[in-house]
Amino acid sequence: MASTSSAPVQAEAFPDGTSDYVPIRTNKKLDPKKPHITDLPITLKNWYQHVNWLNTILIIMVPMVGLISSYWVPLRMKTLVFSVVYYFYCGLGITAGYHRLWSHRSYKARLPLRIFLAAAGAGAVEGSCRWWSAGHRSHHRYTDTEKDPYSVRKGLLYSHIGWMVMKQNPKRIGRTDITDLNEDPVVIWQHKNYLKSVIFMGLVLPTLVCGLGWNDWVGGYVYAGILRIFFIQQATFCVNSLAHWLGDQPFDDRNSPRDHVITALVTLGEGYHNFHHEFPSDYRNAIQWWQYDPTKLFIYLMSLIGQAYDLNTFRANEIEKGRLQQQQKKLDAKRSQLDWGIPLEQLPVIAWDDFVADAKNGKALVAVAGVIHDVTSFIKDHPGGKALITSAIGKDATAIFNGGVYNHSNAAHNLLSTMRVGVIRGGCEVEIWKRAQLENKDAIVVNDSTGSRIIRAGVQVTRVAQPVASADAA
Repeated sequence: MASTSSAPVQAEAFPDGTSDYVPIRTNKKLDPKKPHITDLPITLKNWYQHVNWLNTILIIMVPMVGLISSYWVPLRMKTLVFSVVYYFYCGLGITAGYHRLWSHRSYKARLPLRIFLAAAGAGAVEGSCRWWSAGHRSHHRYTDTEKDPYSVRKGLLYSHIGWMVMKQNPKRIGRTDITDLNEDPVVIWQHKNYLKSVIFMGLVLPTLVCGLGWNDWVGGYVYAGILRIFFIQQATFCVNSLAHWLGDQPFDDRNSPRDHVITALVTLGEGYHNFHHEFPSDYRNAIQWWQYDPTKLFIYLMSLIGQAYDLNTFRANEIEKGRLQQQQKKLDAKRSQLDWGIPLEQLPVIAWDDFVADAKNGKALVAVAGVIHDVTSFIKDHPGGKALITSAIGKDATAIFNGGVYNHSNAAHNLLSTMRVGVIRGGCEVEIWKRAQLENKDAIVVNDSTGSRIIRAGVQVTRVAQPVASADAA
């Protein structure tokens, strides 16, 4: 889901509005001749140069301080309730704001809602909206490739947090179009004032609420501030990692995104990731009423009061086509593992006289719909009895098999297909046989001197011009 970073990083913009996703923090230009640290192997002497220390401090070391502090700082019930409420508020800033509004433009929001979500996103401490959305668009455009900022192909741990704590080569990350982000004054203001925004929304505000509200200054700072940020960040990281590793792929399995309720519970509804990658501009992640997606509900409620509008949804027809195509793909994969008999185009073409002669010489051959089947191993197991199947040896048993004596089941057709040994030359007489039976006339199959078929249906005589095998009835 998210390109998340605790660091106040920026995305370098090109004149055409695209971003090369360079996480610059100064105006210092990169030396094109000097190799990037990621191009060098990690050694005992340079390992510290591979580490993104700012991110490491903010997403690992600071939370560790909070965890240690919690041993001495009691958790008061009011602080716990506020921490949970504030967690959901800042989480919506990421899911409804950074992700579905600004990264995918799945709906439009009026100014008050955009300010509300930008402030909430700052409280999650995951980078500015502009930087976050640029990275996420790269993720969607280059999913599972070298240009994906947090590709799960590089490992589950890397996609979860490794890409954050280890430096990345900016030249290897795909460019994206962020023209619309550069035109949104709320996004630009938050980006330019990100550090001040994140300090106030992430730490100062929750500390003030708990301190002024019930005199729990330290508890507000530790629980509603530091630890809440830690839990939000880890939840967001799960969409980069867990949602590409755990679950089903009901719409497409060419890439790694998956659907799973556990990921949805952890991420405020972002866990239906296979659907999301197939239909990214849909404001929903969960399309069934019983699936957990509070972000979808929040956006819908905002639309009822006029703050959100133009909610995008993919047509149900297209969604069901995607689901059906994936089901068919799975069925085809399963079908390929089963024995359906030798394909007709691989069977030898055998003349009728040779078929009859082989049957008279002891081979248990039966012709059904122009295809010769060897029923030797099945004679003793024939449900209709040995005598009945033996009586069809050396004969065209098409009518017998298809209702003349018994209208055989799908299972019988499938079993018969595994007994194919050849195709009768000029086997299209089967269709004329059927037509003659419908007309209550006798049909007799004979050979002429050229080896072609002559079909006598009553008084009518038809010559088959080309020896073509009939369609396979099995």
